[in-house]
Amino acid sequence: MSEEISSSAIHRIIKKSGAERVGEDAVEELGMVLEEIGIKIGREAVDLAAHAGRKTVKAVDIRKATKSVLRLG
Repeated sequence: MSEEISSSAIHRIIKKSGAERVGEDAVEELGMVLEEIGIKIGREAVDLAAHAGRKTVKAVDIRKATKSVLRLG
Protein backbone atom coordinates (compact mmCIF):
# COMPACT_ATOMS: atom_id res chain seq x y z
CA MET A 1 0.00 0.00 0.00
CA SER A 2 0.92 3.63 -0.33
CA GLU A 3 3.37 4.97 2.21
CA GLU A 4 2.26 8.51 1.36
CA ILE A 5 -1.44 8.29 2.26
CA SER A 6 -2.36 6.90 5.66
CA SER A 7 -4.69 3.91 5.81
CA SER A 8 -6.92 5.81 8.23
CA ALA A 9 -7.37 8.62 5.67
CA ILE A 10 -8.27 6.11 2.97
CA HIS A 11 -10.65 4.36 5.34
CA ARG A 12 -12.39 7.71 6.02
CA ILE A 13 -12.70 8.38 2.27
CA ILE A 14 -14.44 5.05 1.72
CA LYS A 15 -16.72 5.62 4.74
CA LYS A 16 -17.61 9.12 3.45
CA SER A 17 -18.61 7.42 0.20
CA GLY A 18 -21.32 5.55 2.08
CA ALA A 19 -19.74 2.25 3.12
CA GLU A 20 -20.96 0.81 6.40
CA ARG A 21 -17.93 -1.44 6.77
CA VAL A 22 -14.55 -1.30 5.06
CA GLY A 23 -12.19 -4.22 4.56
CA GLU A 24 -8.46 -3.73 4.88
CA ASP A 25 -8.06 -5.16 1.37
CA ALA A 26 -10.26 -2.34 0.05
CA VAL A 27 -8.20 0.25 1.92
CA GLU A 28 -4.98 -1.20 0.52
CA GLU A 29 -6.31 -1.36 -3.05
CA LEU A 30 -7.67 2.20 -3.03
CA GLY A 31 -4.36 3.40 -1.60
CA MET A 32 -2.45 1.85 -4.48
CA VAL A 33 -4.90 3.24 -7.06
CA LEU A 34 -4.79 6.75 -5.57
CA GLU A 35 -1.00 6.71 -5.55
CA GLU A 36 -0.88 5.61 -9.21
CA ILE A 37 -3.33 8.33 -10.25
CA GLY A 38 -1.53 10.93 -8.14
CA ILE A 39 1.80 10.15 -9.76
CA LYS A 40 0.28 10.41 -13.26
CA ILE A 41 -1.33 13.75 -12.40
CA GLY A 42 1.91 14.99 -10.85
CA ARG A 43 3.96 14.09 -13.92
CA GLU A 44 1.48 15.79 -16.23
CA ALA A 45 1.44 18.88 -13.97
CA VAL A 46 5.25 19.05 -14.05
CA ASP A 47 5.14 18.92 -17.85
CA LEU A 48 2.54 21.69 -17.96
CA ALA A 49 4.61 23.90 -15.66
CA ALA A 50 7.73 23.28 -17.74
CA HIS A 51 5.84 24.10 -20.94
CA ALA A 52 4.81 27.40 -19.31
CA GLY A 53 8.47 28.11 -18.52
CA ARG A 54 8.12 27.50 -14.79
CA LYS A 55 9.84 25.17 -12.36
CA THR A 56 7.04 25.62 -9.83
CA VAL A 57 3.94 23.45 -10.18
CA LYS A 58 0.84 25.52 -9.45
CA ALA A 59 -2.76 24.63 -8.63
CA VAL A 60 -3.78 25.43 -12.20
CA ASP A 61 -1.30 22.80 -13.45
CA ILE A 62 -2.82 20.22 -11.11
CA ARG A 63 -6.37 21.09 -12.25
CA LYS A 64 -5.44 20.84 -15.93
CA ALA A 65 -3.46 17.65 -15.38
CA THR A 66 -6.34 16.08 -13.45
CA LYS A 67 -8.75 16.83 -16.30
CA SER A 68 -6.29 15.38 -18.78
CA VAL A 69 -5.44 12.23 -16.82
CA LEU A 70 -9.01 11.50 -15.72
CA ARG A 71 -10.49 12.67 -19.06
CA LEU A 72 -12.87 15.14 -17.39
CA GLY A 73 -14.84 17.79 -19.30
